Amino acid sequence: MREKDLGIWQTWTWRQAADEVRALACGLAAQGFRRGMHLAIIGDNRPRLYWAMAAAQALGGIPVPMYQDAPAGEFSYVLNDAEIAYAAVEDQEQVDKLLEAKAKVSTLAYIYYDDPRGLRNYEGLVSIAQLQALGREYDAANPGFFDAEVEKGRAGDVCVMLYTSGTTGKPKGVCHTHQAFIVAGGGAAELDALTAADSMLSYLPMAWVGDHLFSYVQSLIAGFTINCPESADTVLTDMREIGPTYYFAPPRIFENMLTQVTIRMEDASRVKQWLYAQCMRVAKRCGAQILEGKRVPLLDRVRYAAGDLMIYGPLRNMLGMSRLRVAYTAGAAIGPDLFRFYRSIGINLKQLYGLTETCAYGCLQPNGAVRLETVGPPAPGVELKIDDSGEVLLRGPMLLKEYYKQPTATADSIDADGWFHTGDAGLIDAGGHVKIIDRAKDVGRLAGGAIFAPNYLENKLKFFPHVKEAVAFGNGRDYVCAFLNIDMGSVGNWAERRGIPYSGYADLASKPEVYDLVRGCVEQVNADLATETGLADSQVRRFLILHKELDPDDDELTRTRKVRRRFIAEKYAALVDALYEGRKLQHVDTQVKFEDGRSGIVSADLRIEDAKVLPAQPAKAA
Repeated sequence: MREKDLGIWQTWTWRQAADEVRALACGLAAQGFRRGMHLAIIGDNRPRLYWAMAAAQALGGIPVPMYQDAPAGEFSYVLNDAEIAYAAVEDQEQVDKLLEAKAKVSTLAYIYYDDPRGLRNYEGLVSIAQLQALGREYDAANPGFFDAEVEKGRAGDVCVMLYTSGTTGKPKGVCHTHQAFIVAGGGAAELDALTAADSMLSYLPMAWVGDHLFSYVQSLIAGFTINCPESADTVLTDMREIGPTYYFAPPRIFENMLTQVTIRMEDASRVKQWLYAQCMRVAKRCGAQILEGKRVPLLDRVRYAAGDLMIYGPLRNMLGMSRLRVAYTAGAAIGPDLFRFYRSIGINLKQLYGLTETCAYGCLQPNGAVRLETVGPPAPGVELKIDDSGEVLLRGPMLLKEYYKQPTATADSIDADGWFHTGDAGLIDAGGHVKIIDRAKDVGRLAGGAIFAPNYLENKLKFFPHVKEAVAFGNGRDYVCAFLNIDMGSVGNWAERRGIPYSGYADLASKPEVYDLVRGCVEQVNADLATETGLADSQVRRFLILHKELDPDDDELTRTRKVRRRFIAEKYAALVDALYEGRKLQHVDTQVKFEDGRSGIVSADLRIEDAKVLPAQPAKAA
């Protein structure tokens, strides 16, 4: 395990990490932590927090990782729901939120912190270092205790409780067993031949099932190295220094990386821009085929080799992916254009499909059988079928044991035959690969009968570096409309190079020049949809640029940055009505939450624009 601290990479061997875990476990035991109890884990990816997770499991306890960017109010809900008495946190920020939440949580009794900065005058707290010192004394006085507790563990014991993102309501605690994660982590590790020689950058929220599977569980199974970055701001720099061989990120991370590439190219000289454009045409034409070892004309191979020397190789190095052997994306659907970009420059990016309830394990794309529009066949050990309504059902040892204290919800999700109802609409193609269309409850139809899949449209819009977020509407309507968020970095850079002044996000988003820029993106998506079978009616006819960025603190996104579409439709009902009533301008007052916990109102007059819609065209040649 590695962690970058004060600019220097600190390293622990497996033996040293095991000693740290043992000391933590014995320290918790000395403070009354027992089998079946819950330990909250809150903070950025830090070795001591991963060790605290292992320490709780060694004692038969259940770690409950929580999102570190959540406010105190969200902490209160999870702490009460999970009846948590013990918490291991990263720093003063998390301590302050816990102390604020404690007024509403009767069970919380012990708070342990990793980073002591700013906590000198706090009372009633214990550092993780102090806890370990206490644990070493306890271990010395009770030499057989730790090993005996480990031996009591069983594969069917609950090993972790992960809360769902709460897209449609309050988060639920998903209880998983050791066996479930061993199957999920082992199956994926075997498929990609992961070994102790591999290396992973661990920077995604510890509360997310993706980090728990790919960083924590798979490192224990395959023995590879976990690298914890210094901070969220240094992730890209740290990634270039480490050069991981294995990487996992949700689509939004890959979208952000592509945006940074686009910004850099816009600032480059005309010669470099021309060279980049020429090489990317070659990469788009044959890069993915070369990556998969398929036959490609000799001239294209020569052109691609030249492009790799001048563009693709330096670009992979700039992204920290020069040593990357395999990369996965999951957590939301990824747009095919974004997917194609990374594979075309030689990055072995693959999709997987899974949910919190399935240990993020359901479908995996094997090497040599990667398709842009599917998530691959069912993973090893997983059964999958599509029911009569089009919903994807999963069955296998990777399923949750239960929702914590919610037997009705558990029974509703897993039927009598053991099939888990995912809530996703999908289909299986002739080759056995699975295509996820959208959340089943989100897939609808336009008034004319055409299928409306909002997530698919949103992903096509977000491929453009100028569009950070999109929310599409159309179910039961005559046509499709959309809310858009601009990407402040990309559009701000674009505006500055053209001498367009702005004072902030709302001002920039309202500029006529920005509307023209975004309209071009929307109309390019419409042109693509016009050539896709059955999707010509899904073209976006009207759109607006929101005056604020969608934010988890305002309940518009989940903590994993998924759009809460129904909540947004209700919150901005006046804007939705204005889109469909043909208005050109609409006033809106929006309640927002500030970082210090205060609330306020942001008002704006939003322009609504029309986009060009094309008649259905013949499908593009493959």
